[in-house]
Amino acid sequence: MSDVRLSSPQGRWILFTTVLGSGMALLDSTVVNVALPRIGEDLGADLGALQWTVNAYLVTLAGLILLGGALGDRFGRRRVFVVGVLWFAAASLLCGIAPNAAMLNAARALQGAGGALLTPGSLALIQASFHPDDRGRAVGLWSGFGGIGAAVGPFLGGWLVDGPGWRWVFLINVPLALLCAPVAVRHVPESSGGRAEGHFDVLGAALGAIALALVTYALIGAGDGSPLVAVSAVAGLTAAVGFVLVEKRRPGPMMPLEIFSSRQFSVVNGVTLCVYAAFGGFFFLAALQLQVVVGWSALAAGTALLPTTALMLLLSARSGELADRIGPRLPLTVGPLLCAAGVLLMLRVGPDASYAADVLPALLVLGLGMVTLVAPLTASVLASVDVARAGLASGVNNAAARAAGLLAVAALPLLAGMGPEAYRQPAAFDAAFDRAMLLCAGVLAIGAVLAAATVRRPAPGCRRPECRSHGSVAVPPLEADPRRGSGAL
Repeated sequence: MSDVRLSSPQGRWILFTTVLGSGMALLDSTVVNVALPRIGEDLGADLGALQWTVNAYLVTLAGLILLGGALGDRFGRRRVFVVGVLWFAAASLLCGIAPNAAMLNAARALQGAGGALLTPGSLALIQASFHPDDRGRAVGLWSGFGGIGAAVGPFLGGWLVDGPGWRWVFLINVPLALLCAPVAVRHVPESSGGRAEGHFDVLGAALGAIALALVTYALIGAGDGSPLVAVSAVAGLTAAVGFVLVEKRRPGPMMPLEIFSSRQFSVVNGVTLCVYAAFGGFFFLAALQLQVVVGWSALAAGTALLPTTALMLLLSARSGELADRIGPRLPLTVGPLLCAAGVLLMLRVGPDASYAADVLPALLVLGLGMVTLVAPLTASVLASVDVARAGLASGVNNAAARAAGLLAVAALPLLAGMGPEAYRQPAAFDAAFDRAMLLCAGVLAIGAVLAAATVRRPAPGCRRPECRSHGSVAVPPLEADPRRGSGAL
């Protein structure tokens, strides 16, 4: 464990490289949605292929992120972080030169694997490197700069798509990685969790990723009526059962099932599944609606979505403080209901919609709902387990949020009746979008009811999260294990 001070030159370099590394992965989770219509047009891809452009990344990221943190503990957090950065850059290059949708989506899956190595490592390096007196401030800066990256993402994506082209949404990661990796090697001290023995839960990670991939494939292809879809669904559910059995019986599992013996932990993760499924489906379809139906450019559509992230950056810390005083149940009930109201206001967004009269009110209400619920949600997850398991709890919650988003992107077009060519037919897409927004609002309402009925105030003295500013609407922030300095384990 190092005692680097934040005010020192080395401290500033550590913060710079960890923010830059995690920012690459965060940018790719926010900019790609804006580029989807242009990707489909250029590569001749149908809606299912565009769904995979989002989900191929999320499948490997959600399935491997816990394993990525464990690899850092064993082999060195800096080493695994640098490998993740370079892996992510190589996969981004493959995305940028992909000649067709199949190659693009295969490269996106590789990107997600790289993200699983670098995302937990970025926060773990901060926790392991900085002096205890500076650690909380360093984590806050890491989170705040990450939020700024999330805010810039849709705008940057739109600018790149309308300017040099959608391929630069991916290619921009290459020079960033070539800057990040050498700085990390030169200025970031190596650290590990001190565990040289034991086994990695590779089987559990593989089964989890396979289950997500097969179920996602079945949901995206369900409209085809192919026997392969049914086989994939059965195989995916079988892999999911296998994952549970392996985690139950294996010594040192990736996700110890006994953590769910905490009723509060299980309930809050249930709320997480509801709200992040709605968020994932909303942001996937909203970027398409603004371009396909309203007729805006990629830049205009990306810029239009900024208010939600801006509100998160400005107000989430105050929301967390309020939840500390009044308890999490009210924020976790009111927040999803506000989000549902914002989603329903998107029903007003159709051809020739006005930004000020139609789009902005919906996004402001949605953003206020996110502000209300996201910080208390993360705090409740961490407060529901022992301090020694805070990193594990955050990692499970983070993986649950990502899995919920990818399943929503896979299932929502199917449930809303979107055909393979829907995004090329504005009238058909508009009607299906309205049905999808009703479904998102319904899932958010279920989350609100679940929170109202089951969430309770944590016991006095529970640990509060260091990461109190939330800028990304895609996933909750990772929280590091205070004992080992490891994030999302």
